[in-house]
Amino acid sequence: MTTMPESKRDLTRTTLGVLCIGALTLGSFWILRPFLGALIWATMIVVATWPLMLATQARLRGHRGVAVAIMTLVLLLVFIVPVSLAVGTIAGNAGTITGWAKALTASGIPEAPAWLAKLPFVGDRLMAEWNAYAAAGVAGIAERIAPYAAPATQWFVGEIGSVGGAILQFLLTVVISAVLYGNGEAAADAALRFGARLAGDRGRGAVRLAGQAIRGVALGVVVTALLQSVLGGIGLAVTGVPFAALLTAVMFMLCLAQLGPTLVLAPAVIWMYWKGDTTWATVLLLWTIVVGTMDNFVRPWLIKKGADLPLLLIFAGVIGGMLSLGLVGIFVGPVILAVTYTLLEAWIRDDGSAPGTPQPDPQRGP
Repeated sequence: MTTMPESKRDLTRTTLGVLCIGALTLGSFWILRPFLGALIWATMIVVATWPLMLATQARLRGHRGVAVAIMTLVLLLVFIVPVSLAVGTIAGNAGTITGWAKALTASGIPEAPAWLAKLPFVGDRLMAEWNAYAAAGVAGIAERIAPYAAPATQWFVGEIGSVGGAILQFLLTVVISAVLYGNGEAAADAALRFGARLAGDRGRGAVRLAGQAIRGVALGVVVTALLQSVLGGIGLAVTGVPFAALLTAVMFMLCLAQLGPTLVLAPAVIWMYWKGDTTWATVLLLWTIVVGTMDNFVRPWLIKKGADLPLLLIFAGVIGGMLSLGLVGIFVGPVILAVTYTLLEAWIRDDGSAPGTPQPDPQRGP
């Protein structure tokens, strides 16, 4: 007669326990919400660069603190160097920019070039709009854009605030990365034990696979973006395009967003042809074709070196993650799809283990 009440009491206790755990989990995420973005970025960076950190530590005869300091300094330089180059480029060309502004004010906007009308579909309309602005002059253009000045100012102020927030998030990411570098093995062991608690060996394999996916994307996406932007920047500098350092930084961001360097290189080619420097313009055009297409074979090769996963799965995760979660989705998307794909395949095969995943080794770190 006491079985039913005891069963009801156990069910109530279990339900309340689950609700309390869920409420504590949600509360913890709510409190840590300002730090989640930086924590995710730091985790992706540390997992992707952990072999490099171990190699640095080995060269320093096992001194973990010095290796962590070097890796942290490198992360800071990744942000400081491009910004310094961009500011230096703008400051070094301040006289040129001022001269362009004075020349534009004195002579007005020139008439549209003849080749503009030859563009299919939009050539005539672009030429008419260009000539209309040229006839209006600088004063007429100022009158046209005056109604949009206040919204543009508000947008600019908002963007300045966003830039300040981004800088703060980056610094927070660097701090969290330094902590994870110093305690990587403990963090990896905790992740493996958590995966094992959820799904046994399959959970451990899923954690290992997540690390492989992050490294594969880091190799395939980031290294390819860096290679394309550096080569594109060299082409801009050699052919004499101004603001080469600033344009290189823009190319790197575009390559990370999977848009490619052509959005910067193609206008530079057009500008050089328009300026009349056809020889260097042709050289830059050929260089643009090489740099713009090299990702078609470099990226797949690098991704396969990092993670033995279907290439279509990785690309779908990169593009879908970026569209859904922004830049951090480039890493999160492939991780989610890779873990889901492997667990689903293991469940279909019903062999008790995730195929193609290595045996866990907590001593190796993330």
